[in-house]
Amino acid sequence: MKTDLTDTTSSKINKALVLGRRAIGTPAVGMVLTLVIVTDEENAYDALKAANEASREHPSRTLVVIKRVSRSPRDRAKARLDAEVRLGADASTGETVVLRLYGEVVDHAQSVVLPLLLPDAPVVVWWPVNAPTDPANDPLGALAQRRVTDTYAAEQPIQELTARADTYTPGDTDLSWTRITPWRSMLAAALDQVVCEVTSAEVEGEEFNPSVELLAMWLSERLKVPVRRSKSTGPGLTSVRMETSSGPIVLDRPDGSLATLSIQGQPDRGVALKRRDTAELIAEELRRLDPDDTYATALKFGLERLDEEAATTAPEPETVVEAVAESAVEPVQAEKTAAAEKTAAKKAPAKKAAAK
Repeated sequence: MKTDLTDTTSSKINKALVLGRRAIGTPAVGMVLTLVIVTDEENAYDALKAANEASREHPSRTLVVIKRVSRSPRDRAKARLDAEVRLGADASTGETVVLRLYGEVVDHAQSVVLPLLLPDAPVVVWWPVNAPTDPANDPLGALAQRRVTDTYAAEQPIQELTARADTYTPGDTDLSWTRITPWRSMLAAALDQVVCEVTSAEVEGEEFNPSVELLAMWLSERLKVPVRRSKSTGPGLTSVRMETSSGPIVLDRPDGSLATLSIQGQPDRGVALKRRDTAELIAEELRRLDPDDTYATALKFGLERLDEEAATTAPEPETVVEAVAESAVEPVQAEKTAAAEKTAAKKAPAKKAAAK
């Protein structure tokens, strides 16, 4: 069931929700949370589709906030709110309200969203693209217990990841962190099978992928070892190699779906490690509404500290070869210098003794 409202208000939208529930025969509200999606017109369809699929696991009221750009100064000065209310089969197992904001009301989206929140239910705000630098201080982010961003969708993902660390507030999370949950589980399970000490690690993935950086920081913080990052053609994360006292442990996924776990002294095993879509990532984030302390610890570890430790204690193989070559050349150069000094001393004329 769909209801279109033009130039409307929040109270009229609430009334349309009540009438719609009565029309489809479900007057009671069976929602467990409110999911607020802040996006643009281009990404609204994909974000709403992912939220509808996730609502099968988490029935929720989904509010899609689309801030429209007005072309003329007259339109920018005029505030208008259009809404589309979807119930029943058109909204999966939840309720969906698509809000399109025009003019001055764009800067006051929280005043439109606040009356539509479910009473006594948690609020989650998700920015699929163009997330604010400080989500907790955003007017809409201040209404939520959890704030979900995606640094992978940013123009400069690595710089965006550093900004997230500087402005982190309990309740913040990122889909780039959610993407590495299967990797973290598999690596932890692999270390449980072997009694060993990890000395170093290497994470391989495509360039400008914040998931690679987050996994490297998590490994370095938890294992207290240097972690090197290397580039690959992807897709996403492709390999993790840990050097241990019992031999290397390698988790390799070259095709984005099936991975191979190799442990010294054990046969190789195939592991299902496919890349998950956005609906699965959002569903995982909605399972927990408390702060993610593990994400906070890994994020605050710092890219600068990761680079320093990898450079000082885990040099690249080429650097080691160059250092060995230089150390081998130094004695030869010293011998040549000493021989030249002796020859010069023999050829120098002797000075006559001074007359008494």
